[in-house]
Amino acid sequence: MSAADNIYNRDLPQVPANYAPLSPLTFIERAATVFPDKLAVVHGEVRRTWSETYARCRRLASALSKRGIGLGDTVAVMCPNLPEHFEAHFGVPMVGAVLNSINTRLDARAVAFIMQHSEAKVLITEREMSPIVSVALARMQVRPLVIDIDDPSFEGGELLGEMTYEEFLANADPNFAWQGPADEWNAISLNYTSGTTGDPKGVVYHHRGAYLNAVSNALSWSMPNHAIYLWTLPMFHCNGWCFPWTIAAVAGVNVCLRQVRAPAILDLIRKERVDHLCGAPIVLSMITNAPAPLKEGIDHQVRIMTAGAPPPAAVIQGMEEMGFDVTHVYGLTETYGPCVVCAWNHDWDDKPIEERSRMKSRQGVRVPMQEGLMVANPVTLVPVPQDGESMGEIFMRGNIVMKGYLKNPKTTEAAFEGGWFRSGDLAVWHPDGYLEIKDRSKDIIISGGENISSIEVENTLFEHPLIQDAAVVAKRDVKWGEIPCAFITLKPGAEMTEQEVIAYCRERLAHFKAPRVVVFQTLPRTSTGKLQKYLLRQLANPEV
Repeated sequence: MSAADNIYNRDLPQVPANYAPLSPLTFIERAATVFPDKLAVVHGEVRRTWSETYARCRRLASALSKRGIGLGDTVAVMCPNLPEHFEAHFGVPMVGAVLNSINTRLDARAVAFIMQHSEAKVLITEREMSPIVSVALARMQVRPLVIDIDDPSFEGGELLGEMTYEEFLANADPNFAWQGPADEWNAISLNYTSGTTGDPKGVVYHHRGAYLNAVSNALSWSMPNHAIYLWTLPMFHCNGWCFPWTIAAVAGVNVCLRQVRAPAILDLIRKERVDHLCGAPIVLSMITNAPAPLKEGIDHQVRIMTAGAPPPAAVIQGMEEMGFDVTHVYGLTETYGPCVVCAWNHDWDDKPIEERSRMKSRQGVRVPMQEGLMVANPVTLVPVPQDGESMGEIFMRGNIVMKGYLKNPKTTEAAFEGGWFRSGDLAVWHPDGYLEIKDRSKDIIISGGENISSIEVENTLFEHPLIQDAAVVAKRDVKWGEIPCAFITLKPGAEMTEQEVIAYCRERLAHFKAPRVVVFQTLPRTSTGKLQKYLLRQLANPEV
């Protein structure tokens, strides 16, 4: 029997009454309708409700439409975590355009490349970005329409555009009749990878995936209605892991934050009663290492979602001891941010805090809206045994995997070869089904024929009370092929020698896993907290 002959497909058509393409744009319409007077945005003295925020998003859509921006056009945004950045996540796709939120730490060459590659027709930027943006614009053959956010919380910089953001919205329609996508496969946003080995790749998200991952975030974190969310995670990073859409779905509060600094974070947690925030492990470390007086007065439950690098168990333990609840997630730009979560099993509640922290440092299981996840042989795609020892590559598939790479069909095809997305991360699969990353395939150290996980060595280093930050890379060696080289940042006022570090590791690891070389310095990290290990590899191997 064919599908058409199936009795459940006869006279039961898909019509507007029973089907609508999924889009996270529906979340803000609902929030403004159901909770119009609930607080939506906090930024210094600015406090706006959901009805006010929705009207501003519609004004943005209206203003873009008047300028001829529509289906498939790219609108770039380069600014900190400001209300205007949040509004762009709705106003831009309301006209069918695609939002490209650009990393604020990139250099002018990379910014110019991204805008040219994406064919950006509009750039919304802000004073703080002007030194980089002005040079990037000068490199472009076709200049986009430039709109300036003139935010009073920053002094300096310059206005580069034809008008300010508020002037752009001034004569626009707050009741603009926006339309959702005709097809949920339509692009909603574009995010560029870091491009550490060449020009960055443009990762394309669709409305369906953005909708599903926004919901998945709320489910994975058990977020309540009106959660108060602090923007410690950059909105440019995987569209803030899709949290602009998640916060609209739960009609929460967006507490904006220009710069991620411990005093500001802790002050806003206390002042605004923030109960949720996201960030890389370096953000957690920043909080735990803050002076005690800054932490005083926080007497409510704060939940933290962390990803970007495997968090050392010692860092998680430090947060737990402060009373903060940590949820560990894992994902990539290509998976809309989090697609794996260390879902907590309450059977573990009675374990010692050290053991609970170790359990939380594992990456976990697939999130509710992810269809497929496995650890498998990268050549045969045969899943590895779930024994906690056999290593393989992490593969994903489902609705929260990207459409593909913009204008890059060969790379897209290679990424999806075999019907799965290849992460490039190496992991083991535990008997309980939880996966644990052991390294990036390029970060495994092979010394004397033995594989050494840089993450295992880093976790050991993080347990030392004097070490604040650590990274381990391979250093070329004539005898062993490669040896572990540790880069370490000590806590303020602390002192250690190279030999003390090596001896400490040898007491806790097999001797061949201990670093042979130790370098004391500040570690290079991206604006999202990820270690730039390629820079450390260059420092460890200057002759290469």
